[in-house]
Parts: sequence; structure tokens; C-alpha cells
Amino acid sequence: MRNQSSIISDSGFLLLIVLSFISIVFTAGDPNQYLQNIIFLNVAFLIAVITYFTNVTAGLILNLLFIFGFGTYTLYESLVVGGTINSANYFWLLMTPLFTVVTWMFSYASRRLQSENEQLRKTNDRHATMDEKTNLRNSRSFQNDASIFMALSTRYQIPLTLLVINVKYWDELRRMISEDEMNDAILELSKVGQTSIRTNDALYMLNSENPTWGMLLFTDRPGANIVIDRLRQKVKEMNTAEFSARYKVELSLKIGAVQYEQESLTTPLEFIVKARKELEYDV
Repeated sequence: MRNQSSIISDSGFLLLIVLSFISIVFTAGDPNQYLQNIIFLNVAFLIAVITYFTNVTAGLILNLLFIFGFGTYTLYESLVVGGTINSANYFWLLMTPLFTVVTWMFSYASRRLQSENEQLRKTNDRHATMDEKTNLRNSRSFQNDASIFMALSTRYQIPLTLLVINVKYWDELRRMISEDEMNDAILELSKVGQTSIRTNDALYMLNSENPTWGMLLFTDRPGANIVIDRLRQKVKEMNTAEFSARYKVELSLKIGAVQYEQESLTTPLEFIVKARKELEYDV
């Protein structure tokens, strides 16, 4: 379907160039009818432009009106004025509808391509499992993985704890640094998170607009405190003279943690909502 639309669009574009070339050569080839041909050429282009921004029906209606008006003018020239019917009369009767059809082909195919691209973009957004800025797994991936982690925790009686992490005073900080510096800082914090967990734990970017990370840890609440202390220590080490000179700010984290309980947490959404509530107590 996409290839077919591309072929129609390319064909329409090339035919439009060919028709324009033929019309310009024909117009310039007869100095005696130059003004008349220029007027008809402009009319043909005008109808083509209207067709591009509306639809083929409007273009065909305008062509019928043009043919009727042109035919009336030709009869007047022939019967009243006594002029002769020449090739120019037939040329524009044929060329104007061709301009309309070719323009419609190009516009129709272009709109189909745009629609297909939009559908592909939406499909990609629905199925994307990685955050573009950090290459961490995103909230969609978290929903899928958390269900598996929760099932494993229940089946094998392995403690599971979720950490939700964000940056204190982020709204104020983002006003103080540029967009590039903000993205660099997010990447630095993501690397800190990745180096603070074991290989069987998982790190997620839950919200990239207001940076919020999630960590699924196969440990109990006291074990999660060790990870929390490690995170805070590494962020403290980041806030060195070099880091402060680069970003002009110091970063600190808010961390909420909750241990999985089968009786009270039945879905990943409930799990993350409860962990987010714990953020309120970390001041």
C-alpha cells in the first residue's frame, strides 16, 4: 500500500512537470496568441491549485465551468467576430482537465502517505518499550515486566521492592539550565541508577518529562534501603565542583519505596501508585 502511494505520488509529480513544460513551450510558440495562452495557462494552474487544496470533485466542476465558458467564447469568436478555430482551442480544452487530474493524483497520494506515516507513528508509540532519551525501558515495559516480577515473587516467595525516584525541585531546576544540559543531567542520573543495581534488577524511565525512574529490586525493604543509600551517596559524589561547574546546579533525589504484598497489590498500577505516594514522605 505504501509503495503504491509512493508510485502514484511520484508519477503525479513527474506528469505535472511534463505538462507544465509542454504548456510553457506551447504558450511561447505562438506570439500572436501569447496573451490569450497566458490567461488560459493561469486558469489551468488556478484550477489545479484549488484541486490540490480541496478535492477532485471541486476541480472537475471548475473544469466543466471552464469548458462551458471557453466553448461559449470560441463560438462567439467563430460566429460573431468571424475568427477561425485553431489548435489552441483544442489544446486548452484538453490540457486544463489533465492538469486537474495530475494534481489530484499527486495530492491524493501525498495525503495517503501522510496518513500512513501518522498511523505508523501511532503504532510505534503504542508498541515502543524504550525511552528515546535514555534508552531505558519505559512505563509500558514496566507494566509488562512488573506482572512477571510479581508472579515470580509470589511463586518463589522472593521479596520484591519497587523504588520510585525523581529529582527534587525539578520544575525550578529546568528553568535554570538549558534543554541540552537538562538532557545530559538526566543521562548522568540514569547511569547512576544503572550502576547502583544488580544485573537481575531492572531500571525504568517512567516519566521523561518530569524525570521519574522506577527500580524493581529482588530484595526486601531493608535491602532496598541499602540501594537508596548507595544512590544518595553517588548523587552526592556527582555534586562535585566539576559537576556544579558544568550544570550550575546541585541535584538531590526524592525516593519512595514499597515492598510487594500479594494481598494489597494486585496490579502493576497499584504497585507504582503506592510507591509514588511514598515520595511524599521523602522531604
